[in-house]
Amino acid sequence: MKELRKDFPILQEKINGYPLIYFDSAATSQRPRQVIEKISEFYSRYNSNIHRSVHAFSEQATTMFEDARKKVAQFIGAADPSEIIFTRGTTESLNFVAATWGQKYIGSGDEILLTQMEHHANLIPWQQVAKKNGATLKFIPITHDGLLDLSNIDQLITQKTKLVAVTHASNVLGTHVDVALLAQKTHAVGAKIVVDAAQTSPHQKLDVQKLDCDFLAFSGHKMLAPTGVGVLYIKKALHDEVPPYHFGGGMVFEVDYDKASWQFAPYKFESGTPAIAQVIGLGAAIDYYNEHIDFEKAQKHEAQLTAQTIDGLSTMENVKMLGPIQELKTSGHLVTFVVDGMHSHDVAAYLSNFGLCTRAGHHCAQPLAKKLGVISSVRASFMFYNTPQEVDSFLQMMRDIKL
Repeated sequence: MKELRKDFPILQEKINGYPLIYFDSAATSQRPRQVIEKISEFYSRYNSNIHRSVHAFSEQATTMFEDARKKVAQFIGAADPSEIIFTRGTTESLNFVAATWGQKYIGSGDEILLTQMEHHANLIPWQQVAKKNGATLKFIPITHDGLLDLSNIDQLITQKTKLVAVTHASNVLGTHVDVALLAQKTHAVGAKIVVDAAQTSPHQKLDVQKLDCDFLAFSGHKMLAPTGVGVLYIKKALHDEVPPYHFGGGMVFEVDYDKASWQFAPYKFESGTPAIAQVIGLGAAIDYYNEHIDFEKAQKHEAQLTAQTIDGLSTMENVKMLGPIQELKTSGHLVTFVVDGMHSHDVAAYLSNFGLCTRAGHHCAQPLAKKLGVISSVRASFMFYNTPQEVDSFLQMMRDIKL
């Protein structure tokens, strides 16, 4: 893992003269030079629009763009590249599902089932659908230690359930969700399931067919790729059911002044000029994962960093950690905590003075923060490029801060 750090130029930077320690990868990861160079190559050597022109640059850009789609499909175990829709990120992907399939098929008296630990991106769109269409929101509760409480799941998923929308792993607590189990119960009542995989796509091998989800969303910027690009997986069997999200050039089959018809997926879902450089960068990021990252080893490394952090923070009387601590020590990639008598922003600002980057706030999950009884918290999150020595430095800073 230490060798891989050499691929990330930013890790050589300093803040206030201190070496950068980047513990904020759950918000956005850093990028290896291979991704940075691929984006520069596009703009420097064959910058062009795609799917329209027949000149050499356009054909090369189109090939690179569609190759990235194939790479994503293989990366998440999709049955066909047409199941991969490029968006701006997880948030747009989830809004896409809500505004298209949700608005069309969820009506008065229907129920939408979420969890109590959803990110705003997988909560607010469904609030809007429920408000507009007269549906009801229900929530799978969490236990006192941050695990998902499935003891009453058969009473929560009923014949009224139209959609189950769940995170694959909480961005606050790190809690993992058994999506395959929920998918089985969801499909048993004829409902659909959408998965927010923003926190798992960078850390584990996804297989949408094994998960048996109908929709799945994640962002490129959390997994070594550029900002401004995300993925929405739509199961092929649903392509005809899902209407277009945006309208315009590139997604039409035929247009008259009074009517229009659409291309087949994925193109009917991708109107206008897409984020070409970003998608090509996403393809390069997946190449990096495929060539350099063993997910099993990376997960073990990240869990060791998580356990080291938990063990260190547990010795500090004024620090309270959130979430399923024992689970995180074996399979986690983040630790969220509060310091008695200090606002999380003050803690994060103190750490930043010494070159250490964390996230502070309610982490775009304000209802969960209220449920946990905290105003805000600090989150330290890890990737394969972090080291035990960095955790040691962080723990020493935390020991100093309590004084």
